[in-house]
Amino acid sequence: MCKKEWEKVRCKLEKAYIYGLKENNYTDILISSDVIGQARISDNSADFSSMGEEFSVLKNCAVFPGFVDVHTHLREPGFSYKETVKSGTAAAAAGGCTVICSMPNLVPSPFSRENLDRQLEIIERDAKIKVIPYGRITKDGEDLADMEDMADSVIAFSDDGIGVQIEEVMRKAMTEAARLGKIIAAHCEDDLLRAGGAIHAGKFAKEHNIPGISSESEWKQIERDIKLAEETGCAYHVCHISTKESVQLIREAKARGVNITCETGPHYLVMDEGDLVDHGNYKMNPPLRSKEDREALIEGVRDGTVDMIATDHAPHSEEEKSKGLEKSLMGIVGLETAFPILYTELVKKGVITLERLVDMMSTIPNERFSAGRGDMFGEKGSFTVFSLDSEYEIDPEKFLSMGRNTPFGGRKVFGKCLMTVCDGKIVYNSIEK
Repeated sequence: MCKKEWEKVRCKLEKAYIYGLKENNYTDILISSDVIGQARISDNSADFSSMGEEFSVLKNCAVFPGFVDVHTHLREPGFSYKETVKSGTAAAAAGGCTVICSMPNLVPSPFSRENLDRQLEIIERDAKIKVIPYGRITKDGEDLADMEDMADSVIAFSDDGIGVQIEEVMRKAMTEAARLGKIIAAHCEDDLLRAGGAIHAGKFAKEHNIPGISSESEWKQIERDIKLAEETGCAYHVCHISTKESVQLIREAKARGVNITCETGPHYLVMDEGDLVDHGNYKMNPPLRSKEDREALIEGVRDGTVDMIATDHAPHSEEEKSKGLEKSLMGIVGLETAFPILYTELVKKGVITLERLVDMMSTIPNERFSAGRGDMFGEKGSFTVFSLDSEYEIDPEKFLSMGRNTPFGGRKVFGKCLMTVCDGKIVYNSIEK
């Protein structure tokens, strides 16, 4: 192969950490132009024999399987002023993701095959990485969605943004999901117990006279759903847990053999109500809880109770997040900041290992949800490359996401994404040429 047939973004990694391999002195990432943009990993230095000198040498990098984020909001169709499939998947690729699962709070919402097909058409046209949507559990909170008609094209079923309030409706949904072999992924929140709150019902809420959201509004519905999952045999996944009671309930359920997994978000592991500022960028649902809750979540991460980390990437417009904690819309963006935040605050500080973090962001969600991420190696490889020694300041104005609503703006972190490859195609590249 002559020199002109190679892309200028060819890389040779020296002393690179390669997830899944025990010993690595160096490995090579080759970007071949015989299939435009195709990428593969090779540990054969002979592959570089005809490359000349036109390749980058990168030291102390890490190569991971592409991340799998099972909880994102792409906002299209219905809210494309916040985010589009194109912008959201570009942001995901920049954060190292090769698969994301998009939540169904859209217009029209995917509670029917017709509505789902409209979303799938946009994904097929514009997505830069693999996107698998959720189908709705219900049409309106009471009547079940057309679950069977959608089952072959959705990752799972969820009414994200609201909890299923009626126990009998959730029982019917779990029974149907079990029949179809699909997961119920629940946003657990009791509307009566939430009582119109804006932030955690804790010290900050009391001091600033802001309506609070009780911890019971989350864990009480988890308690109900665990009972239903045991009864129906449904595979059950709890979205974005935030309380110490939730951790304990799930720990006990796993010990009894319940088919249950859960996720938490990066922000719940590195922040709590002591970090709150009266700005919309600190408002999310569930809210930042107490220090004790955060510590319980970390312990759950360590002992395996908390299975995976998902961003709950939720872009909003600047105007929607400009009304303080009480009146701003809930949600923050996270696709481009998840790994560096967690690597900086948890791995570098010795809270968890790098392998555990990658397992939670890639291996475990891929296996639980059968997301089809693909292997790291081979012509259809899916992987991401990070420079772990690179320190930088998070600048929301540089996000590829349309959303700028993050509480992490200005924070210094380690771990810069250099490249992401999905199914052998380069979907993100920040390597200097």
